Amino acid sequence: MEDLTRPSTHVFRLLRWGRILARHGALRGIEQDINTPPQVRRLCRIARFGAVQPREPDYAGAFAAIGPAAIKLGQALATRPDLVGEDAARNLLSLQDDLPPVSFALIRREIEASFAKPLEALYASIDETPVGSASIAQVHKAVTLEGRVVAVKVMRPGIREKLARDIDTYEWAAAHLEALGGEASRLRPRLVIANFKRWTARELDLRREAASSSELAEAMAGFEGYRLPGIDWDRTNGRVMTIDWIDGTKISDMAALDAAGIDRPALAKRLVLAFLTQAISAGFFHADMHQGNLFVDRDGTIAAIDFGIMGRIDRRARVWLAEILYGLTTGNYRRVAEIHFEAQYVPSYHSVDEFATALRAVGEPMRGKPVSELSVGQMLDGLFAITRDFDMQTQPHLLLLQKTMVMVEGLATQLDPAINMWDTSGPFVKGWIRDELGPEAAIAERLREDAQTLMRIPELVRRLEDSFPAKGGAPEAPPLPDVPLVWERRSGGRKWPGYVAAGVAGGAVLYAVLLLGWLG
Repeated sequence: MEDLTRPSTHVFRLLRWGRILARHGALRGIEQDINTPPQVRRLCRIARFGAVQPREPDYAGAFAAIGPAAIKLGQALATRPDLVGEDAARNLLSLQDDLPPVSFALIRREIEASFAKPLEALYASIDETPVGSASIAQVHKAVTLEGRVVAVKVMRPGIREKLARDIDTYEWAAAHLEALGGEASRLRPRLVIANFKRWTARELDLRREAASSSELAEAMAGFEGYRLPGIDWDRTNGRVMTIDWIDGTKISDMAALDAAGIDRPALAKRLVLAFLTQAISAGFFHADMHQGNLFVDRDGTIAAIDFGIMGRIDRRARVWLAEILYGLTTGNYRRVAEIHFEAQYVPSYHSVDEFATALRAVGEPMRGKPVSELSVGQMLDGLFAITRDFDMQTQPHLLLLQKTMVMVEGLATQLDPAINMWDTSGPFVKGWIRDELGPEAAIAERLREDAQTLMRIPELVRRLEDSFPAKGGAPEAPPLPDVPLVWERRSGGRKWPGYVAAGVAGGAVLYAVLLLGWLG
């Protein structure tokens, strides 16, 4: 019976979400996008039939109305103007991860049930009015029995079950979208959703968030001017997390930073270097570095919070990333192109030289200019147009890295409109390559240019393998759920009911295309 009702449940959810998107005018852009599959474009028209659409699309309003999981995906899309367009990205930036708070009675019940203790046995006092109410959890200020001021983060009751239901439908919709082939298949929406599911699972266990904060604090211990709050492990479990209270100025409050005498250009540079230190040196980075999660102390120290979303890249990918950044910084587009081919991100039947020329067309206009003179949207649009031209598949394991890089650049530009990202990142990347790979890196570079020499000294090659691993390379893909497609459900006889169901599912076309496939 479940095999029959399960698709109808997904169709119902998608139809409801699609109608919400239509009422907010959020399907118009997908219809007009030349990369939208024809089947999807037709279904867009069906989804908005009879809906009164506003003159200007309100993507943020639509995503907020759909629910917590859509809010999370909408925030990710806000950093991707290359995919959704600059107007849509600008609109999505207003999508704040805040919802009406749940009653304190429910919060008290959640805390007491998770610890099997009365609230008074944990905290001397706790403010009933939350200081923040996001889609997954809300935060209250409290004082411990020992007199320390802390922030208490509590999961919203029932949020695990709601997200599980929505993500189940994401997987179903992604499988049908990918089955259309073409651009939808290249973007690998099923793998994107598989990664999103894992990221969300981490956010739903506050012990893992606490552990991430502790691990990152260790990794950044030697970085001056960046700190993380301490964890109160005795008052932390899967549903409740207690951390030191952060008193500071929001990093987005430019007037307050100026009034406090903070050197904003120095702060912008520190922010960029903090991210590069995490991503390239540690391979473990704060992947939710938006303005609401960063504060500035009186001495200019950056204090970060909210570590539910973390990114991790192995050493091979870090070397790959460092060489790409350094290649773009120095204008060595040939080397950047070679790295993409070595990592097998670009199929071997394409020309390395042609790919290098395409990279030059995007990279040269950026070099030596402040970010204020560049359109990040246009730059990313150019880069992703190249990936389409050269049949480069989406790499979901790098999505968090891409998303965070755009976030950091946006914040750095607000702090210092004249910052040059290349000049800021170049010395760090060059130093890391030199210190991490050592003199053998130069030897390896010469070896790559001389295949015959490489063949003559295999002993040296073996010595280099550990210190200079192969570039890039996506990690093994996670197992994907077996999703029967509606048009394959009948082995014989009339199949038209399956096609009708697929057509109805298209009522959430933007949800299936924009949120799922085009996220990559």
